[in-house]
Amino acid sequence: MSISNIDLIEFADAALSADYTRLRRVGQRLSKAIEVGDPEAARRFRLALNRKGVPLQASGFSEMLPVDNKSRLPLIEEHQWPDSPLFLDSAGKEQFSTFLVDVQNYEKLAAAGIASKHSLLLSGPPGTGKTLLAGHIAAHLGRKLYVVRLDSLISSLLGDTAKNIRSVFDFVAGKNAVLFLDELDAVAKMRDDRAELGELKRVVNTVIQGIDSLDSSAIVIAATNHPQMLDSAIWRRFHYKLFFNLPDSDLRAELWAYFLHSGVEQNLAYRVLSALSEGLSGADIEQRALAARRLAALSSQEIDVVAIAESLILENQLHSAGVYKNTNEIRKRITRELVSKHNVSQADVGRFLGITRQAISTYLKA
Repeated sequence: MSISNIDLIEFADAALSADYTRLRRVGQRLSKAIEVGDPEAARRFRLALNRKGVPLQASGFSEMLPVDNKSRLPLIEEHQWPDSPLFLDSAGKEQFSTFLVDVQNYEKLAAAGIASKHSLLLSGPPGTGKTLLAGHIAAHLGRKLYVVRLDSLISSLLGDTAKNIRSVFDFVAGKNAVLFLDELDAVAKMRDDRAELGELKRVVNTVIQGIDSLDSSAIVIAATNHPQMLDSAIWRRFHYKLFFNLPDSDLRAELWAYFLHSGVEQNLAYRVLSALSEGLSGADIEQRALAARRLAALSSQEIDVVAIAESLILENQLHSAGVYKNTNEIRKRITRELVSKHNVSQADVGRFLGITRQAISTYLKA
């Protein structure tokens, strides 16, 4: 009697689901197959099956995560790998690739005496993809992603924040995982900041010691929206640095194309929306695109890209030009914005808005 692959799959599924009734039922079939070749192994297998199981939620990995001694909240969380793609400009793609190649070829670099610790500092405005990049690094390397919970890490009690930081680094040590420290400036400000208490300044030393204590296989990724606030010693601990800027025109067009999934004349529509969304982050574009898709789905209509352009114009001008009264005024504003500021041709503006060149000329002269 041979062991069935189907039984092995069901056995694993039952174990991970903490379904002990199903686990023992499948286990009995497996023990009979094992007994044919090794009776002693089959006996020990049945003994293991008869032990009292502990529910997975009570003994699983989440309970093993370090927690704050006072609040009992977890200090870090394990996050799933991201589903959405990573959008980077050419410089960002090059830095991202360089980091991955160096991690994957660490032993080769170490043999040549030029390897460095796998520490990457991400800086830039909110919503530009720093957290997403950390997830993609974990996914590319096939490692777990642990994200520090700053709301639990920072304690109101003096001394406890440093203890929590030590617990995080002690937990990660030797786990061959990716540790992501978001909003690093919250715990690693410059130590000459006179506004901070002495105890909080010493937290920086704990962060430095934690990074230094990790072995060569560990990966530490940190993110900050305020790089100017970081202590200089923290900067030196991160051998790789990636600076995020707000997306440029080409990248904004890619973002609109991905998140809209529109059936309109795509190249023109995305180029127009890219021009009008200058200064927005990737997260901003995602939110607006998804809002437009929800509205289209609920009304059973096509996505109205002109309405998206209108919302961009209105929100960008609320504080200086008031609210527009009618469609003609909106079209006039969109026309002037695209032709005068973004150098979009009158022909393209006409195709985008669905109006004649004569109307465009009138808008530009008015």
